[in-house]
Amino acid sequence: MSTDAEIVDRAEAAFLGLALGDALGATVEFMTPREIAHAYGSHREIRGGGWLRLKPGQVTDDTTMSLALGEEILARKGEISRLGCARAFDAWMRAKPVDIGNTVRRNLLLFRRTGYPTAPPSEHDAGNGAAMRVLPVALATLGRAEYQVRDACRIQARVTHHNAVSDAACEFIALAVQDFLRGASLREVYRGRIAGLLCAHPQFAFRGKPRRENPSAWIVETMQAVLQALLDVGGFEPCLVDVVNRGGDADTTGAITGMLAGALYGRAALPPRWLAALDPAVHQHCLRQARALVALRVVEPA
Repeated sequence: MSTDAEIVDRAEAAFLGLALGDALGATVEFMTPREIAHAYGSHREIRGGGWLRLKPGQVTDDTTMSLALGEEILARKGEISRLGCARAFDAWMRAKPVDIGNTVRRNLLLFRRTGYPTAPPSEHDAGNGAAMRVLPVALATLGRAEYQVRDACRIQARVTHHNAVSDAACEFIALAVQDFLRGASLREVYRGRIAGLLCAHPQFAFRGKPRRENPSAWIVETMQAVLQALLDVGGFEPCLVDVVNRGGDADTTGAITGMLAGALYGRAALPPRWLAALDPAVHQHCLRQARALVALRVVEPA
């Protein structure tokens, strides 16, 4: 079991890991592995550019939506409400973010028209937009009953992605992050959370499958790439380099891998050169928010 100081350290690393993976992956988003290899050899530096023409260290919607959600949770002192999440995401969209996913945009526009904060169920909305931003829920609900964590994940997810497969991924990520914050090993999470995910949703299977390259925004392909990188490549930097060099929706595979690996390995594992390259305002916002959100946790009995 982690000490309080270790929990805070891992929470900070998870939020910074999200931003680092986002900034690293955004450069090669929508490129194929062959195109990445031709352009960079192995892409391993935060350099900006990409189709969004980002400045070095700039992040995308993965990080900024997470920060918007976190501010909403903090404003409500840990309460996670459908209307509050919808309003926070709508305000984020009105601020003209550098990027926004199609499903997110469509269902936030629906919220504007109707005032109803939950998107209609859709088999087509199994994208990765809800999973990429779930970290603040994981931090704020640490110590709560598992059903409460799952409920909170669905509240924020279904503002834009009302889909059982999306729900499953969000819940898995949040609960796995919490396991790592408490000090669980990768082996323990594999035997517990990952095995449980695959039992309930076999479509996420990644063992015995080809290396998932060029993953799309479909959450199944995203999670296959993330889990292969996390489990098959040791260390924070190596697993993030591995996953973004698969191309495809690389900012999001990088962000999700980064939050999980950050929670697993802690702040000492984060490459100093990446931290130095990250936008300073984003760096500080992630740190402040991680500390504040994890301070909301329910202290579990010894």
